Amino acid sequence: MMYDNILLATLLIPLLGAVLIMWMPASRHQLIKYTAAAGTGISLALSLLVALAYDKDVGGMQFVLTIPWIKDLGVNFALGVDGISIPMLLLTTLIGFSAVYASWKIVDRAKEFFVLLLILIAGVMGTFITTDLFIFLLFYEVVVIPIYLLVIMFGSTKRVTKEYAGMKLTIYLLIGSAFLLAGVIALFIKAQAVSGTASMDMAFLGSLDYPIGFQVWVFAFMAFGFGTLLSMFPFHAWSPDGYAGAPTAVSMIHAGVLKKIGGYGLIRIALTILPEGAQVIAPIIAVLAIGNIVYAALICLSQKDLKYIVGYSSVSHMGYVLIGIAALNIVSLNGAVVMMFAHGVMAALFFAMIGNLYEKSHTRNIDDFGGLAHQMPRLTAGFMIAGLASLGLPGMVNFVGEFTIFVGAFASFKAITVLAISGIVFTALYILKSLGTMLFGPRNENWDHLQDVKGVEMIPLLVLGIAIFTGGFFPFILMDFINGGVGEIVQHIGALRIGGMM
Repeated sequence: MMYDNILLATLLIPLLGAVLIMWMPASRHQLIKYTAAAGTGISLALSLLVALAYDKDVGGMQFVLTIPWIKDLGVNFALGVDGISIPMLLLTTLIGFSAVYASWKIVDRAKEFFVLLLILIAGVMGTFITTDLFIFLLFYEVVVIPIYLLVIMFGSTKRVTKEYAGMKLTIYLLIGSAFLLAGVIALFIKAQAVSGTASMDMAFLGSLDYPIGFQVWVFAFMAFGFGTLLSMFPFHAWSPDGYAGAPTAVSMIHAGVLKKIGGYGLIRIALTILPEGAQVIAPIIAVLAIGNIVYAALICLSQKDLKYIVGYSSVSHMGYVLIGIAALNIVSLNGAVVMMFAHGVMAALFFAMIGNLYEKSHTRNIDDFGGLAHQMPRLTAGFMIAGLASLGLPGMVNFVGEFTIFVGAFASFKAITVLAISGIVFTALYILKSLGTMLFGPRNENWDHLQDVKGVEMIPLLVLGIAIFTGGFFPFILMDFINGGVGEIVQHIGALRIGGMM
């Protein structure tokens, strides 16, 4: 009984924090920040409690809450989590909590910033814990508004203007959501014709049989919508500019969890409801994923701006997720979900360190730095943890995701998997080259005045760093959740086979 409304509380507490901040005087900067920290901190604690209380032996959707809303359309405000959504919920609350402390020095318009940030965090969280397709779309649209305002109001003006970055990001997100909306409407109408019942419940929609032709074109629409959000090649151009133009906290949430809505939606909605359509479109997704991995990694080799390097690196890493989803087996899908979590904490840590350095030096150009490890050892540790995780070093959670994806995908796409593995080499080149230039070598006396990470600035480094190593040394913590959730999807659709060998 004590857990009946725990998901609702986890979702509403950041929104409650936003409401409280709205009533505070704009001059009370510290009170505003402590309120934002408390809201995200309590939400993080509740999400950890959800993970601890989830019964992995039973599996399935748990902590289910259903409140009837639009009866004529079969829409309910429905919440629930399973083995796939729990890692995404934890990812959102971990990064949301860290993002508040990465923004601790914001003074100008701090009230507006933290209100919008808390709404953004709640919106992203909602997409991962709802079991109703209409509510999923509602939360998705909620996300677009605050992220646009945060970019144009508080973003960077380096290389691209913040107005350009915010508008480009929003347009791409809305284009993707338009295709997604068209697919959802078609699915709702078809499901009602097949069953005689109006419902937007994801499990109900997934229990029906749809004609193969219908599945193919609706899955194609959803793959385009979710793929655009996941920055699938060649619809990725918005992503690096969005990172570069956004403030630090938004870059963390954008890279860490916003992109993951695309991968989560492909698995939870498109793949589960339209499995036969997935089998037809999956090879196309796998081919496009190579564009993500190789093309974006090559661009990273020529970049000098730290945010653009991590931005294009994120596009490259999303290619691994796409291949894992396209391989359509339980091993690769497990790897895809782990990789979404792993990339989220790694990218968020990267952007937290970049934001800290930029705030003190007012530059993100790698060639401007040299030997930062001499005067900023803790910042260097943060960069190195994120960098080594990015290139898939064993002992870090990214290695678990990449290895599992490659093992699962090889049975389905041998040549594509071999090409994808080459991305590891490119990643090592641009990560080691960039960090070597910036952090090591002769000490640059121009930066002797820079202060190392300290105080509350350490919180993102500690929280996200611990998550990276915990997932790497104890992968079963994540895999036990994910395997149950993915296994149920594979069992449900029946058409998928483990590694293509069953």
